[in-house]
Amino acid sequence: MEVRRVVTRDHLAGVTGAALGAEHRLVNVSRLRGGSKKGVYRLTLDNDSTAIVYIWDDAENYWPATSADQAGNHADPFSPASGIELFEAAHRHLGTLGIRTPRIRLTDRSRNHYPADVAVVEDVPGENLETLLRQDPRSMEATMARLAEALDAMQRQQGPHFGKVALIDKGGISEGSSCEQVVLKRALEDLSEAASRDPRITRSRDHLEDVVRGLAAAVRQRSQFGLVHGELGPDHVLVDRDGQPVLIDIEGLMFFDVEWEHVFLRLRFGEHYRWLGRSDLDEQRLTFYTLAMRLSLVAGPLRLLDGDFPDRDLMMGIAEHNLEEALAFLPRDKTS
Repeated sequence: MEVRRVVTRDHLAGVTGAALGAEHRLVNVSRLRGGSKKGVYRLTLDNDSTAIVYIWDDAENYWPATSADQAGNHADPFSPASGIELFEAAHRHLGTLGIRTPRIRLTDRSRNHYPADVAVVEDVPGENLETLLRQDPRSMEATMARLAEALDAMQRQQGPHFGKVALIDKGGISEGSSCEQVVLKRALEDLSEAASRDPRITRSRDHLEDVVRGLAAAVRQRSQFGLVHGELGPDHVLVDRDGQPVLIDIEGLMFFDVEWEHVFLRLRFGEHYRWLGRSDLDEQRLTFYTLAMRLSLVAGPLRLLDGDFPDRDLMMGIAEHNLEEALAFLPRDKTS
């Protein structure tokens, strides 16, 4: 297990000076909750201004490494979405479309100021969209409408191939013959991993595999791929003072079937998805991708719990809920 580095003010003083200037002194560093692949810290200066620093470092990554993980292997659309290269490419694409993300103050791969790749970005004040929707959903109607516009702009942006934008920008080609084939491969891997960790999946594994393969076989191949965030829950949307949605955790940005995005949106936004839905989605894709997403949300959290991720009850709850939803795809006579 990687030794966790305790990041202090002294560690980030050089980064802060390079990004924000030497006029003001860094007085406090606090790690923000939620980051599992990178460290996310708030920098507070002596004039009470703030900024956010992202740190891409093995010591900040709570995900246990697997045999399939390869640093920089962007050819697999579902390889770990972590790294400054992915961040920079995603930021460029979203900026070109006029989609709000935290403004960059510094990106640095030199290791001169910190022994890892870092980025310093704007600290968007206020709560994230998940909290604001819970507090007063009616006050978020304009923000949700703007988010729907941003998603529409992304999904109308067509890529020449499917895959992570950092790969496509360099003329690369992703592994796999189609989006649905990539999802099928991932779903079978997640099913196998989940079955190795929970006896309820073990007992139903063969039946679940039959359902996965049957749903995949019903999907017709296509050659158009929109721009998708990949994990766009309301916790990955900040809201600025003007009510504008601000997308974060953007490293997974890729060209892919837009149904993959909408499955995740449905799961995470719940009743508020009505603002974001589209009428032209492929229902067979949605059904197949929903089961695949459920299996991913069982295997992934259980894998994360192999390490020392601190919010263990949250991850266990996610795995348990999605396990039940995955088993619900089985005919009644196939459940046990």
